[in-house]
Amino acid sequence: MTNAYDLAYAQSLEDPAAFWGGAAKDLKWYKAWDKVLDDSRAPFYRWFPGGEVNTCYNAVDRHVEEGRGDQAAIIYDSPVTQTVRTLTYRQLQDQTARLAGALAGLGVGKGDRVIVYMPMVPEAAIAMLACARLGAVHSVVFGGFAANELATRIVDAQPKVILSATCGIEAQRVIPYKPLLDQAIELSSHKPSHTVILARPQVKAEMIAGRDIDWEEAVARAAPHDCVPVASTDPLYILYTSGTTGQPKGVVRDNGGHMVALKWSMKNVYNVSPGEVYWAASDVGWVVGHSYIVYGPLLHGCTTVLYEGKPVGTPDAGAFWRVISQHKVQTLFTAPTAFRAIKRDDPDGTLLKKYDLSHFRTLFLAGERSDPDTLQWAERHLGVPVIDHWWQTETGWAIAANCMGLHTFPVKHGSPTKAVPGWNVQVLDEAHNQCKPGQVGALVVKLPLPPGSLPTLWNADQRFLDSYLYEFPGYYKTADAGFIDDDGYVYVMSRTDDIINVAGHRLSTGAMEEVLASHPDVAECAVVGVHDTMKGQLPLGFLVLKAGVTKPEEQIVKEVVALVRERIGPVAAFKTATIVKRLPKTRSGKILRGTMQKIADSEEYKMPATIDDPAILDEIEENLSAIGYAKGRQGAAS
Repeated sequence: MTNAYDLAYAQSLEDPAAFWGGAAKDLKWYKAWDKVLDDSRAPFYRWFPGGEVNTCYNAVDRHVEEGRGDQAAIIYDSPVTQTVRTLTYRQLQDQTARLAGALAGLGVGKGDRVIVYMPMVPEAAIAMLACARLGAVHSVVFGGFAANELATRIVDAQPKVILSATCGIEAQRVIPYKPLLDQAIELSSHKPSHTVILARPQVKAEMIAGRDIDWEEAVARAAPHDCVPVASTDPLYILYTSGTTGQPKGVVRDNGGHMVALKWSMKNVYNVSPGEVYWAASDVGWVVGHSYIVYGPLLHGCTTVLYEGKPVGTPDAGAFWRVISQHKVQTLFTAPTAFRAIKRDDPDGTLLKKYDLSHFRTLFLAGERSDPDTLQWAERHLGVPVIDHWWQTETGWAIAANCMGLHTFPVKHGSPTKAVPGWNVQVLDEAHNQCKPGQVGALVVKLPLPPGSLPTLWNADQRFLDSYLYEFPGYYKTADAGFIDDDGYVYVMSRTDDIINVAGHRLSTGAMEEVLASHPDVAECAVVGVHDTMKGQLPLGFLVLKAGVTKPEEQIVKEVVALVRERIGPVAAFKTATIVKRLPKTRSGKILRGTMQKIADSEEYKMPATIDDPAILDEIEENLSAIGYAKGRQGAAS
């Protein structure tokens, strides 16, 4: 018997024009599109060519016109500054229009680029929307990024203006932004005409006369600016993601297709309705922040939570429960690493009992693979569906998910369920042949990609082809490895470069991590492949223990080695693990497995620009040296 998901999925692949054309009618267009999909320059596909639209209008102004002006649009919750503030849709419209007026007064117009280098404050979302209002292209750079990384993005995007703040605030420290911004501009061959600086009370910035402008003063004297119609295919934003060459890749998002896909996903994937409170616990500097802190919820008429804090330490591992309870959050979307941190600090879920979560409906996890142990812990303690879903910076929204607004499938732990409508996910082997159900291969998506995904890279069409379309002609390469089972469930095991070759056997480090995470004393783990002269590679495990564990570390290592042998078999050759206080991660929560592998193999590595705490790498090196790895590593980092 068919269900709503099956019908939607079939139509999305068989008649994408009818499927996405229908979805596009839920939004307001200045001019209708000439056709839904332009495939005349394949593989450079374009959605809704000929259409004219404005993303800011659909995310803000239309809701005021349709009676939602007094509804909360943004709830700003900042435990690091002890602040909670609400902006209604009418207030958001006013502040966005005034900032757009200020930017227009600085010469910013349609097609101009504006870099947004901001902390997690409402003005960051207002900055993005103000750019969209003018038809300018924003590029959000994670606040606090190192000066040289910011400089590379300034050179590539060539912004007319940069919007920033005097500082960002972490759990235990204040990070002055202005010195980093000044240094980045000094390093850059491109100089913006102006910077607009939001003054925060924690840090006073030195302003450069003639270039730097105070945010509040600029907005106070600006006239509100109307929304500017742009072509559906015009770029809305550039979001830089790491590139293997060291030169970041500028992922481009268009206006029309992006708007249609995100609006559709809010109801059909996340099952939220206009007026409900939706919280993506991420940062505006990452794709999740773009899609599901700012654009998705606002396009759908929801209330979105903008949280300046951490899952633990601001003040404790009950932080998320407090926010859900206080603001009546129906749906939370966060990274698995956040829940691993909560589980590590409060393994029995004691703090959760202090809060009323009766209105909380669904937890969504994404960002990296959700290990079954963490997912089951969340299910057990929250008593609501916990939905793993899979997507990437490049895709902009979910490739695979349990589409809660269409049909709820039984959860299979370790799988993000099935391909979302629009995404023709397949598994190919090294010879580009279709893999059988259950056979691990490269996860790819048959072209064309659906609306909302990247149409190209900024000023780098050839790099777009080389990075994503060259290896598997006719397909988008996700660079993830996995399989699809007999029921059509997708399993994302690891990045393709995390498939290790042990004596000719291709093994998934993700499958080993799943086993390690199931040990009752393990809060978090990672497995990397290290060089071995006999077998090519051998797996090496890193374990972070739960709070309060008193068992000897040697005993825990013996137990996890035995577990892997039992569940995967001797073929895995898993014999070594080390216990560390914490794992090195990006600020978005992804574990830096590649860097750990280089340290273990005594290879030079570049300090990742996105690392949350560089000192962790010294701890990792010490641990590895103690068990015979990382020999002679001192001074090897580059």
